[in-house]
Amino acid sequence: MNTMTGITTEEYKEKMEEMEKLMKETASEYGIVDLDPFNLVETWQQWYEAMLKNPENFIETGLNYWQDSMKLYQQTAMQLMGVDTEPIIQEGKGDRRFRHQAWEEQPIFNAIKQSYLLSSKCFRDLASNTEGIDKQTAKKMTFFTEQYINSLSPTNFALTNPEVIEKAVETKGENLLNGLQNMLDDIKKGRGTLKISMTDTDAFELGKNIATSPGKVVFRNKMFELLQYEPSTETVNNIPLLIVPPWINKYYVLDLQPENSFIKWLSDQGHTVFVMSWVNPDESYQDVQFDHYVLDGLVTALDAVKQATGEKRFNVIGYCIGGALLATALAYLRSTGDNRINTATFLTTMLDYSEPGELGVFTDKEQLESLKEKMSEKGYLEGDYMAGVFNMLRSNDLIWSFYVNNYLLGRSPKAFDLLYWNSDSTRMPANMHTWYIKNFYVENKLKEANGVSINGTGIDLSKIDIPTCFVSTVEDHIAPWKSTYAGTQLVSGSVKFILSGSGHIAGIINPPLAKKYNYRTTDSPPANLEEWVQNAEISEGSWWPEWENWISDKCGKKIAARIPGDGKLGIIEEAPGTYVRARLDADTKLKNDE
Repeated sequence: MNTMTGITTEEYKEKMEEMEKLMKETASEYGIVDLDPFNLVETWQQWYEAMLKNPENFIETGLNYWQDSMKLYQQTAMQLMGVDTEPIIQEGKGDRRFRHQAWEEQPIFNAIKQSYLLSSKCFRDLASNTEGIDKQTAKKMTFFTEQYINSLSPTNFALTNPEVIEKAVETKGENLLNGLQNMLDDIKKGRGTLKISMTDTDAFELGKNIATSPGKVVFRNKMFELLQYEPSTETVNNIPLLIVPPWINKYYVLDLQPENSFIKWLSDQGHTVFVMSWVNPDESYQDVQFDHYVLDGLVTALDAVKQATGEKRFNVIGYCIGGALLATALAYLRSTGDNRINTATFLTTMLDYSEPGELGVFTDKEQLESLKEKMSEKGYLEGDYMAGVFNMLRSNDLIWSFYVNNYLLGRSPKAFDLLYWNSDSTRMPANMHTWYIKNFYVENKLKEANGVSINGTGIDLSKIDIPTCFVSTVEDHIAPWKSTYAGTQLVSGSVKFILSGSGHIAGIINPPLAKKYNYRTTDSPPANLEEWVQNAEISEGSWWPEWENWISDKCGKKIAARIPGDGKLGIIEEAPGTYVRARLDADTKLKNDE
């Protein structure tokens, strides 16, 4: 028995079971299918049982919180009397929630802020300092505690946010009326579910002011469309360049606007650029396997590029899980004696999933079973699910900031190309996604020799003996750079590793003219990561020119520029094509060619 609470572990279990039963009955009455999609009831139960067995941390954390609260009480009293004092606690350097001057200048709001920060610290300490729970449960406990903390920020409530109060006085409450209308509109867009708008989606049109690089669709099958871009130089490298984007997002993050388009920049360097635009699958794709993404996807794309150009060697770039697909396909091809891929570049790509970061919270065995059940209903995973997961990884920036802006301040979201792309989600076929999560994330079999197989051929990454370049970003929440670095040790060819500043998207989509961030790089990265950090050379600006210097002597000779449609593949339609236009909020149905 815990002497603090007087509750035994058995009694606690009984209460939790009664609560769970009551919640399920209520959910059933209102048609709520999945009340606990992340299996948090069990997580909280394990944490509570561990805490009861070792209450010392709980007591110590509580005492520290009480002492700091008393200091805050005294400090606030001094400030109310006009005495300047040092804060008990400060928000983190990158925390943008408390930018309004009232949080510093007005004692009451300063006290509210510090009280929240002290409570947040207390919650974090309680969630992270409990011994006796397994590693995965501890990660889930820490992650979802952070989500709870973020949701309770005083900036998220009208009466405790000075900027909202100021706006309400200025507009005589019109901001709250506008905010309510914005919320109702978002509920309507989400068909009964609150789907917070991040940008003005009406401000963009594919092919008009976003995804505008000139090109043609030159191939299409059930899995993808192949886009060939028009040259911007008189001569081009004879070895073409194929880009494999992730199927979990749409390709045009690489072609947002001319000034930040990676695709345009590559064309300007003299590459003949091809890009795979994956289909946005519906229920008819339920039985599509990962093998199809390799064989009917990437391998077929290589065949098509050969037809379009007549070349037999190709440089290939894979982005995120597109990079994992590239590595799998490359190992498969090498095992079958196919040497078509000349070089491989892996952008923010994990090949070893031992430490998947916060995303691992959503990819354990329990989550896999939950996903199977969810996907069995329609034959695919809704795009909104993964979009929500990615947003939770940076919830203050990608959820709560828009909640405050749209609903409390009553403003309309601004037009922003990257956020338009971020809101343009894609679905995942049920069987493929289950296989991918199980074999890559849960069991981490890709790094093992013959751990997985494609079309009966074992996949061994050590057979990748061509030049490779790994590009990662230091603030990546989706593919942590220390995990992507591990992939450099799994291939056997010459390796270059580049670590860019910023995150998963901004660190990759970083044109040289922006003059932002910096990067570190070395050839032949050692097994010891710390040794790499010590020896890596730091340079200012974009990594793009560094990569171009690496690949420039691996592109063959210069030839006259290629025009889409001049080869054996004719023009089907203008870029960006048909598949990319299928939006979840438009219920677009595609009739695909077999």
